[in-house]
Amino acid sequence: MKASMRRSAIIASAAALLATGFGATGTAGSAAPAPAPARDSDGVLELGYVLPETGQLAFLGPPMIESTKFAIKTINDAGGVLGKPIPTPISGDEAGQEAVAVQSADRILAAGVDAIIGAAASGMSLSFIDRVTGSGVVQCSGSNTAPTFTDYDDHGYYFRTAPSDALQGPVLAKVIQGDGHKRVALVARADDYGRGLMDATRKALEEGGTTVVLADTYDPKATNYDQVVQKVKNSDPDAVVVVAFEEGTQILQGLIEAGLGPDRIGVYGTDGLRSEELPALVSPRDPGRIAGMKGTAPASASNPQYVKALKAFAPRLKVLQFAPQTFDCVTTIALAAEKAKSDDPAKFVKEMVGVTKDGEKCNSFAACKKLLAAGKDIDYDGVSGPLDFTAAGEPGQATIEVYAYDDAGKLQTLRTEVSTPRT
Repeated sequence: MKASMRRSAIIASAAALLATGFGATGTAGSAAPAPAPARDSDGVLELGYVLPETGQLAFLGPPMIESTKFAIKTINDAGGVLGKPIPTPISGDEAGQEAVAVQSADRILAAGVDAIIGAAASGMSLSFIDRVTGSGVVQCSGSNTAPTFTDYDDHGYYFRTAPSDALQGPVLAKVIQGDGHKRVALVARADDYGRGLMDATRKALEEGGTTVVLADTYDPKATNYDQVVQKVKNSDPDAVVVVAFEEGTQILQGLIEAGLGPDRIGVYGTDGLRSEELPALVSPRDPGRIAGMKGTAPASASNPQYVKALKAFAPRLKVLQFAPQTFDCVTTIALAAEKAKSDDPAKFVKEMVGVTKDGEKCNSFAACKKLLAAGKDIDYDGVSGPLDFTAAGEPGQATIEVYAYDDAGKLQTLRTEVSTPRT
């Protein structure tokens, strides 16, 4: 069986990673894949996922998990990969805890998968990326945005369909400056996501002539955030940016109580706080208290056909955030395997970038598969929009949504903007 034949190679690879401490970083993310452990190839593309079933980002779990399953169904309905259906994916919970995420990844690797979808949080992916890529298994996340991954030493096996926060930060800064703010405080969770997005936003603000009066990180596992709120108040800003996940609700509550709510100063969030439930979490009795708050988040192309089909597949879904990007992870992996004519990650990883650019355009697995069968090069435009992977295995540009909460606390999309790397 595939799992038993691979287990020894995976254990050996894990031991080597333990010896090196897991923490290497560099520029190999854009290099050719390193030699992978010997693997068998049975012609069946097998997938697993590590996504948030519990924890702070549990609200993102259903759309990403259901979209993974929906992508597999769509692929199988089109004849599968290499003429065989993709089996039910092996599930794993990242849970917002590194130890749990690592255990999930180890269990899925031991089952002999060819690729892993996830994690949702950048920090959770970083907790096990060395195990996955070091085992010669492809990893693709639909929501990792930390700039860290662009130059990470992943041997060419890590990919993401969500754009780097290096592209989101300048758009957020533009929104703040467009609203006329001159003194901005930035607070962010002390992880790769928080620091990366805070730094990108600060750099863009300062380049635009805005004074950053505070740029500080906090422990996301703290029991209260009074000190964070006090630091913001002491900095006397006319706007504040909160880069947070669920713990951001407590920070927003504290800011409002300190007279720093969106009715007094500019209050801005990012993708970690973009949620229809945020107003009720911050102020259950008066969701309108965050009226006027704005923010940015990676956007998906307007794709009503995909949305309608996904909701028909999973009628109970209420949140669709990062669902399109996750669908594109699965589809890109499947197309790369079709192009390589192999389910061996060491072979199809070499096609991951190529199937997203510089070929004949197609926007579904079935259409792209037909072109591949005819010997054509393809350019898969995903349900989240064009991917056009760079050599580092990530989108070369980003469509960023600017969102806001209205007087009733309802989430609205104000506009979208295309962001490209700054030179």
